[in-house]
Amino acid sequence: MRRAANFLIPMTLITLYYALCVGAMWLLLVKVPAIQAFFPIGGLGDLAGRDLAFEPIYSSVEEIVFAPSSPLRLAFASIGAGLLIIPVSWIYFITSRTKEVNQSFVQTIIVMPIVVTGISTIVMNSIPLAFSLAGIVAAVRFRFTLDQPSHAMYIFVAISIGLASGIGALGVATVISAAFVYPTLIIWKLEYGKLLSGGFLAMLTRRDRTEDDY
Repeated sequence: MRRAANFLIPMTLITLYYALCVGAMWLLLVKVPAIQAFFPIGGLGDLAGRDLAFEPIYSSVEEIVFAPSSPLRLAFASIGAGLLIIPVSWIYFITSRTKEVNQSFVQTIIVMPIVVTGISTIVMNSIPLAFSLAGIVAAVRFRFTLDQPSHAMYIFVAISIGLASGIGALGVATVISAAFVYPTLIIWKLEYGKLLSGGFLAMLTRRDRTEDDY
């Protein structure tokens, strides 16, 4: 892992990026109040307030997917998911252990939230559509091999951002993105877990650096 000398630079740039995105969203909502009805915010409250019976679930999906405002709402949600995954890709570049990164993996984590946003909008609270999607995926037999175990975190974050955006909870997607980016950057800076040196880790593990491995 490269030395974490320039920690404040990426931290500042990422913070400015989030502030710019949130500020642009707030300015858009203030300047164009009519767009609030199409903006994907507050999805968790609507989701919790729905009846979980089988038939009403499907009828509510019809109202959401086939509503005239659905394409515009999905467009905003997809744009939001794409913007929120960009800092996650930056963290991958910063914390990468090698000089060369996996371009295919980077492209996957950037595009995945957008795709998941569309999928979650279609299958939202619909048991029949969810099973149909599972059957399609099983038929395609999609397989993706991860080079490192840590790459699985990026896949989970990308899926989480896409799901939150797809159900209209863009605020939750923002929290998920930031909650992954900042701790990962801090852990990288501290090189946490690299060595068992230091008084605290020696006390915690009851080992010292001269002790044989076990």
